[in-house]
Amino acid sequence: MQKLDVRGLPPPEPFENIMHALQKLPAGETLQVHIHREPHPLYEILRSTGYAWQTTALAEGDFKILITPAA
Repeated sequence: MQKLDVRGLPPPEPFENIMHALQKLPAGETLQVHIHREPHPLYEILRSTGYAWQTTALAEGDFKILITPAA
């Protein structure tokens, strides 16, 4: 599992970093993203480019998102 922490980065850096990491993600791997807000625009891009994701709200107000290529 690859991990990426984009908490506290100003827009559009979290989105850009996530997309860059997905481009380099080895086949069959999962990307775990730690982010300070829920990135609703990202979900539309993931859906249209063939990724599945699972978002978990964390106690401190951050979010953990697991992103995998859709089967």
